[in-house]
Amino acid sequence: MKLYRRSEGAFVEDDGGFCFLAALRTPDDWDALICDPNLVDRAHAAIRDSAHAPFDPAALLAPVGNQEIWAAGVTYYRSRTARMEESKDAGGGSFYDRVYLADRPELFFKATGRRVIGPGRPVRIRSDAKWSVPEPELTLVLNPAGAIIGCTIGNDMSSRDIEGENPLYLPQAKVYDGSCALGPCILLTSDVSRDTAIRLEILRAGQEAFSARTTLNELKREPKELAAYLYRDNSFPQGAYLMTGTGIVPGDNFTLQHGDVIRVTIDGIGVLENPVA
Repeated sequence: MKLYRRSEGAFVEDDGGFCFLAALRTPDDWDALICDPNLVDRAHAAIRDSAHAPFDPAALLAPVGNQEIWAAGVTYYRSRTARMEESKDAGGGSFYDRVYLADRPELFFKATGRRVIGPGRPVRIRSDAKWSVPEPELTLVLNPAGAIIGCTIGNDMSSRDIEGENPLYLPQAKVYDGSCALGPCILLTSDVSRDTAIRLEILRAGQEAFSARTTLNELKREPKELAAYLYRDNSFPQGAYLMTGTGIVPGDNFTLQHGDVIRVTIDGIGVLENPVA
């Protein structure tokens, strides 16, 4: 089942039919859903007992309320290699190899819920960056106890030249207006197949400028392990979202441009598409 957020309420989808689940008058109402231990049962009941409702996918909002969004870094070998390449002139190349091999993962804060961009809305590249890329990521949805209740698609926009200049600049490379997109829905599940494919397409003037594919088999760390580290000595009363890292990084000669369209597809979840502002 999939959970969607719109201005008038939350909807669930099953076998192509959409049913109304709950009114969302404030962001707190969405938080109550994420924190509800009976969410899956409620969703099943809505599918079983309710008539299908009209549903316009163009009116979707980002499926997040007051939750914090965090991200894990260097969880794929491709990401490790790219980070080492971009930071070698700053003397930080070995940092990323150490993180990739270490027991403790890299975790960093990405966005508050109100700053997340939803489907169809523009993401941004920093005005002071010269080398910007999207990072398509499976994103875990966690309840207050740290259990995985679902997953969604995330785009962790990144300024590679800023982080490459000095690893300590990572917050500026990662956290800025329009740097985080989520959607189009939450797949309600506690387990995701390792065969799940992630695809990235970047369109420029209607033509494909870049495309690549990976699977969760390339993810070095288990999602539950990443979630457990995030919740160590940290509490999230409304739950949290955790991007699990990217296995797709465009080459050193590619940078996003204004007007590009980023399309991220993850098996079982759908497509998150955003233009670049």
